[in-house]
Amino acid sequence: MNLISKKICMAKDIGIHNNLFGGTLMEWIDEAAAAFATEYCYTPNMVTLRVGELLFKKPVKTGNHIRIYGEVISLGNTSINLKIEVRKYSLYSGEETLVCITNTTFVRIDDDGTPTPIGESIKKMHRERIAQAMAATEVLA
Repeated sequence: MNLISKKICMAKDIGIHNNLFGGTLMEWIDEAAAAFATEYCYTPNMVTLRVGELLFKKPVKTGNHIRIYGEVISLGNTSINLKIEVRKYSLYSGEETLVCITNTTFVRIDDDGTPTPIGESIKKMHRERIAQAMAATEVLA
């Protein structure tokens, strides 16, 4: 997975139970995933189509360092599907603890908001990345 964003949980992000607001984490996920999708597809014209079920596994407290990771699951004609993981990062040990997981889908649009195809060169690069990752996995096996 690719590290796509980092955040620090601040007092302003905390709710009445002294945990990070779920909505704030959702905002961070959407922002990080959108930036990743637009960079991956070489276009600023991507919009969120869907955010899957958010599974909140562990609480986040004030001062926790957060790392958001993303991975391309698939690349369609007009869309990109991402797997997103949010992890707390310990500055003392370097250990990461899974906080939240979800999948997101973004769609490339034109100036009128109509879905438009992702370029063939992007799809070709995607296929090559998958082939390289599979080859690397085979070498390790």
